[in-house]
Amino acid sequence: MEQEYIILLQKILVVLFSVTLFWKIIKHMCGLLIIEKEPVTVLVTGAAGQIGYALLPMIARGVMLGPDQPVIIHMLDIEPAAEALNGVKMELIDAAFPLLKDVVATTDVVEACQGVNIAVMVGGFPRKEGMERKDVMSKNVSIYKAQASALEQHAAPDCKVLVVANPANTNALILKEFAPSIPEKNITCLTRLDHNRALGQISEKLNVHVSDVRNAIIWGNHSSTQYPDINHATVKTTNGEESVRDAIANDNWLNTEFITTVQQRGATIIKARKLSSALSAASAACDHIRDWVIGTPKGTWVSMGVYSDGSYGIQPGIIYSFPVTCEKGQWSIVNGLKIDELSREKMDATAKELMEEKTLAYSCLIDD
Repeated sequence: MEQEYIILLQKILVVLFSVTLFWKIIKHMCGLLIIEKEPVTVLVTGAAGQIGYALLPMIARGVMLGPDQPVIIHMLDIEPAAEALNGVKMELIDAAFPLLKDVVATTDVVEACQGVNIAVMVGGFPRKEGMERKDVMSKNVSIYKAQASALEQHAAPDCKVLVVANPANTNALILKEFAPSIPEKNITCLTRLDHNRALGQISEKLNVHVSDVRNAIIWGNHSSTQYPDINHATVKTTNGEESVRDAIANDNWLNTEFITTVQQRGATIIKARKLSSALSAASAACDHIRDWVIGTPKGTWVSMGVYSDGSYGIQPGIIYSFPVTCEKGQWSIVNGLKIDELSREKMDATAKELMEEKTLAYSCLIDD
């Protein structure tokens, strides 16, 4: 009897050993099948500045393109910022980000644009005290004309471009004009920061988590004429999804204070910090690119400054913020939304400003 137990125990041990060995072989084979993705090359201009400093670690950590997407970062800035730029490169190396495969820090626009898949254009000429609007526009037209040419000649053919530097919509338009081989659908500007600000204001007002609010819209220009629209926005409540307008039940606040708060949020932050929005702008840039590349959740749209195709009666030929959904690396304007009289008025006002900016920018090109 004892002999039978010993034989049974031996058989059990053999089975356990075989199962363990088999499991290790399976795991090893699965590991061989997992092929690391090819790195995506991301350009950040104005990389030594505030927004760049906040944005770069987010890209390197996978916030922009996902936790399994390796990246190569190209950083561009002007010659006077070269030393600071090199310091940022040192910090990126010191952070030992697993996804970061290489870092290039340069003041040469051609080197910076080489093989770029995604370009985040943060660099621009800020308006200084005493400067006329046309002076600022003229400086930025020159910058974006040169960078557009470098992107067209040296970036990857499917390069996606996000312009952050103000005036963002018109800078993006200039870039489009001077990089005609880059598809117009691949050139966008950042209004996701304003979109996120609108969601934040609603969540604060209703005392809910911001992820429970969706489908706000920013129409138009990334300026104080932008129109933050919540007429189609919803919020999750204990009773299910409800329209934001019904949940707040205060049309006066929604049509006045809410709009001006979002429009002037950037100025309010400058007053408080004595510096412009950096962290929130960097986060919004990551949101913009991530949704564009990976896709928006079903039933949810976001705001992006894109080349107008005439949707909602907005003149073609300007970069205007619309509600969009994204799938397989492509954005599409959400059509068929009802536009009330107040919305129409505000949408047209911000479009008018963009047409004026376009005229001013083109006059700078003639003078150039």
